[in-house]
Amino acid sequence: MSETQEITFKDLDLSPEVMAALKKLGVKRPTTVQQKAIPLLMDNMSLIAKAPTGTGKTFAFSIPILEYLNMDVKFIQALILCPTRELALQITTEMKGLGRMIKGFNVCSIIGGQSMNVQKEKLAKKPQVVVATPGRLLDLAEKHMIDISRIYTLVLDEADEMLKMGFIKDIKKIIAMTPDDKQMALFSATMPREIQDITWQFMEGAAEIDVMPKAEDHPDIDEYIVEVPEKDKLKAIIRIIDRENIRKAIVFCNTKTQTEKVAARLASAGISSELLHGSLGQGARNRVMDAYRKDKFDVLVATDVVARGIDVDDIEAVFNFDIPNENEFYLHRIGRTARAGKSGKAFSMISYKDKPRMEEIVRYTACNPDIYEINL
Repeated sequence: MSETQEITFKDLDLSPEVMAALKKLGVKRPTTVQQKAIPLLMDNMSLIAKAPTGTGKTFAFSIPILEYLNMDVKFIQALILCPTRELALQITTEMKGLGRMIKGFNVCSIIGGQSMNVQKEKLAKKPQVVVATPGRLLDLAEKHMIDISRIYTLVLDEADEMLKMGFIKDIKKIIAMTPDDKQMALFSATMPREIQDITWQFMEGAAEIDVMPKAEDHPDIDEYIVEVPEKDKLKAIIRIIDRENIRKAIVFCNTKTQTEKVAARLASAGISSELLHGSLGQGARNRVMDAYRKDKFDVLVATDVVARGIDVDDIEAVFNFDIPNENEFYLHRIGRTARAGKSGKAFSMISYKDKPRMEEIVRYTACNPDIYEINL
């Protein structure tokens, strides 16, 4: 097919079960990375994909895995490694949605911070797919609590993030436990030398794609800068929530302490909120997210530690109370809204001292936020 021709999921020759799930999820057309990756993976090729976050990578590797499941065997057929427990839970949720029409399909997450007994019970149910963080997966494998010696497919998602977190040695040990003839797919926003070493050592002959996000792949987010003194940031957020009639939002802060201050002031303004930060245990995080999905409170106040694990379809707006310390965190944050084909709004509260940092983010992300006028 030519580059300019619109490719649909129908063109990708998918099963009725996966097509029905995509329709139920409201996903109408494949993103660029999905258009390029799915045919290669369905042709049993290994794949090295340079693709930034927010381009639809999870479906790009999940759909081929689901298409080639053997429902007659009881061993693990696909292993997906990713850097954080939040991302592992998010991928697991998305795969459950995609595989909902496949009778007997079972995917589970194996992550740190969760009891080994709970994970033993999950594995006893014979999942076809396991989504894991490298450290905990290696723990279980070394205790002979999981067998990955017969998998068909190994996915390394956000490989550069796993490198930053010191997982490269663990990943190499895990690869050594898997079959030599497996299919491998590596997805990474950047390709530092250590990631290239993995591709040279373990992925000879793999297909390569380099995907820059296209405008149509970007979610429909209206981005705004709100110029306001530091002391008036929360007042401005409350005013915007009221003016825009926002029912469900996230406020991002850079520290746990700041999340606590913001939540307390939201409560005094009569706005219900809950906190999500790195000091919360996994059980508490799951309870907060479950309550948020069920609309039991209006505003989630969170730090970047958990930004990527927040996968809720109906978030109307994201507020950056603090400007993120890392440029790509801006994209992770605003990408929590406008999911599943919906539109959303992102407001960055900019005090005088924040201006240089925001200017750098605008240059890095090539975003083009408008100025939002508000009188306090």
